[in-house]
Formats: sequence, structure tokens, C-alpha cells
Amino acid sequence: MSAPLFPRPSAAERLARSAAVTDAGSWLRTRDVPRWLARRAHAHRFAVQRIPFAALDGWAFAPGTGNLIHHSGRFFTVEGLRVSVDTGPFRTWQQPIIRQPEVGILGILTKEFDGVPHFLMQAKMEPGNPNPVQLSPTVQATRSNYTKVHRGADVPYLGHFLRPRAAHVVADVLQSEHGSWFYRKRNRNMIVETMDDVPVGDDFCWLTLGQIGELLRIDNLVNMDARTVLSCVPLPDRGDEPLHDDTGLLSWFITERSRHTVGSELMALNDVSGWRRTPCEIEHEDGRYFRVVAVAVEAGSREVSGWTQPLIEPVGRGVTAFLTRRSGEGVEVLVRAQVEGGLLDTVELAPTVQCVPDNHAWLPPADRPRFLDAVLRATPDRIMYEAVHSEEGGRFRNAESRYLLVEAAAGDVPDVLPPDYRWVSPARLAALVRHGHYLNVQARSLLSLFTTRAVALERGSSGRHDNGTHASPAQRAYSQPNLSGAAVTAAP
Repeated sequence: MSAPLFPRPSAAERLARSAAVTDAGSWLRTRDVPRWLARRAHAHRFAVQRIPFAALDGWAFAPGTGNLIHHSGRFFTVEGLRVSVDTGPFRTWQQPIIRQPEVGILGILTKEFDGVPHFLMQAKMEPGNPNPVQLSPTVQATRSNYTKVHRGADVPYLGHFLRPRAAHVVADVLQSEHGSWFYRKRNRNMIVETMDDVPVGDDFCWLTLGQIGELLRIDNLVNMDARTVLSCVPLPDRGDEPLHDDTGLLSWFITERSRHTVGSELMALNDVSGWRRTPCEIEHEDGRYFRVVAVAVEAGSREVSGWTQPLIEPVGRGVTAFLTRRSGEGVEVLVRAQVEGGLLDTVELAPTVQCVPDNHAWLPPADRPRFLDAVLRATPDRIMYEAVHSEEGGRFRNAESRYLLVEAAAGDVPDVLPPDYRWVSPARLAALVRHGHYLNVQARSLLSLFTTRAVALERGSSGRHDNGTHASPAQRAYSQPNLSGAAVTAAP
């Protein structure tokens, strides 16, 4: 059979077309999405309340170890972790950590309407999010959930991702989760294209990539799982980026991964030093870092309408930022090869700054996170992007970070970088994210700003991309309603 006269554009080219459509797709206007989410929040009863550990149903502290486990042996456990590293002010420590060996599916279905790819997004409730209902992937499910260990309802659209046809896979990669709170956790990040007619449930809608990019400018609207999948959207190839630069980047990364010695060993939760357990929480003796708490959940739109579970609750809001600079070809970001105790392979590429500032305020200046002051003192004209986003709401409670892209000022970054930092273009990061365990989840959240074109890749672009501190016309039209739902409660 002869080749078609007009070959179909590549996935990256078609998705770039989707990124250019920002104000309205074939289904909803962008300005109407927050109100749609609010309607979905009020269509169901949602309630999240702190409870003592003794009120957990199906969960218990195991005799001997004290590990917090589910009676089925599935879902996840809260255990202890002993860590030793060869960098930073703290070389050894112990902490509670979530161990969840199962690989979940985070999948977004895409389909063309009027020649423009759209993404099937879900209004999903997660018990830990400040706004419980946020824009989420088509499928966001652990293996325990979609194999119905909880005896709940089927996961909608799951069949598109369990055995997708190769020709329809846009992205499919195992990616890490938060290395400070998860022990070697991975999820399958997938984007799958369909040509079939797809019934659209009440809690789902089709949006273009550009619409999602606009919505990423609103606090606590696009959830973490959606952001990590969107970071896997392929960018068009750029022939002006020489191959040897990619080789140099990989060599630097492998050098950083090889030169660090990280010891990471699970231990009994009962034996973790520096932490205390009360009837309602497990907390650090200094009141820093995070606590483990228990909640009771009611969620009318989920596969199971009610349950109890543990959650990790950080103490303080995080700051997650890339310092940026303008090169001859466009924006570059300053990445760090960062050690985290829960990662599978020593280090992954992280943002320039990734921390909860309150956890470091008591340290001498030399021991505080490098470049944090440069980010915090940035003037508005240098802030390319700023929004508060939730972290993983299924395991973390009220975990928020202030995400920023900040143009570095003169003197912020030395000409000779510390060995664990490097300037990299977003296009190169997008190439690396096609493979697992290169970029951590916080870096992928920031990368999603470029793959959705919420922030411009090229030098000299104008309009909504120039400075995130100035709202675009579409964003100025947003009147974000209360997305929490009238029935949500949260006990202190």
C-alpha cells in the first residue's frame, strides 16, 4: 500500500496545535471550568474529618513493629525509614514513610475534535486536598483500587490503559513519587489516544492542552497526578539543539548519581527515634517536617463512598521553584541533582529550590537550602509564574507548595555552578521525562507549565506567557468559586 499523500502530523505537532487553543475547546469555555468543578463538588456529599488512630476501620498498628497496616495487606503501610547520605547538613536521620509497592495508573485519554486534540479530564475528590475536587487524569487508580480489593465500583475508562494498542500510545513511562514521603513509589504515567466514540460521564470533560495550561494558573485546581502526566506531553523536535549537549547532560547526571552514597533501610515504626506517637498523630519531637494523622472520608463520587485511612500532613507550605535565564534560543532552568531518602536510585533531577522554608529557618545561613533567598526575594517583574498547588491528595493532607518560575537576577547564580546544579532547556527535560527516574515529581510539575505552554519556550514570546504575575484575559475572567463542596468538614 502506498504512503498517504499528506502524512498525518506527528503527535507532538498535533498536541502543539491543542496547546494553542486556550479560550474554548469543543466542550467547555476555559472560564467555565472552575464553575463546572464547583457544580461537581456540590453534586456529591464530601466530608473529611480528623479521627484518632483507634477509630480507623481496617487499619491497625502491627504487634512488634508498630507499622500501620491495612488488614487486607494491600493499599499501603506506614513504616520507619533509616537514611544516611553524604551531603547536606543532616547526614543521618530516621522518619516514618509510606511504603506502597503497587504500581498505579495515572492515565489521560486524548481524542481529536474538529482536528484539535482534547484531553478527557476528571473532577476527582481526594481526601487530603484543600479543595477536595480538582482537575485530575482520566484514570487515577492504585492497583488495589482497580482490582477492587475494597469491593467498590469499577474504575471508568480503565480499559483504555490496561492494554493499549501501541499505535495509540502517546506516552507511557514509570515515574517516581515524592522521595521524602514515599519509599520507592512508582506510578505508570500514560497518555493514550483513541479514535472511538467515548461516552462522557458527569464527572468528566474534554479540554485542550492550552485550556489546561490556562487553568494551571489557578491555585489548587489542577491536581498533582494530572501535572505529572502532562509533563510527559511530547514537545516538537528542535533541530537546533546539538546532540552532544544531550550527551553532556546525561554524563553529568550519571556522575552525580554515581558519586553519592545513600543508605536507605526500612525499619520498624516503633523503633524510629526522634518521633512520638499520640492517640491522634505521629509527630517529630521538634514539631517540624510532617505528622502522620488519620481521617474518616465520605465521597459520593468515588468507587467506595466511605472509608478511613492514614495521611501524611506536612508542617508548613513548601516552595518549589526553578530559577531561569534567557539563552540565545529561549528559556533555560536551573536543575539540581537531588538526593532523597525514598528514591529508587540515589538522585533525580529536582527544581532549583524544593523545601519547606519553616523546616530550615532555625539553621545557620550556610546550611539553609541554596538559592532559597534568591527565590523568596524576587521582585514581581522577575516572577514568570506563580501558583499554589496541592501535592498527592490521596496520601497527603493539606500538602501545598508555592510553585514558581523566577528569572535569576545578576549575582543570584555564580558563573561556576556548584557540581550538583546545571542549566538545562525545558525541551531537554521533556526528552528525559520520556524515561523513568530522571525527573522527580516536583520538577515534572514545573515542566508541565512548558508542555502545556502555560509558559513560553521561546525567547521573545508575548501574551499570557510573558509574566505569570499578570493574569491573561482568560484568567481575569475567571471567578473561582468554592470548590470544596458545602458538605466538606475538617476537624482540627
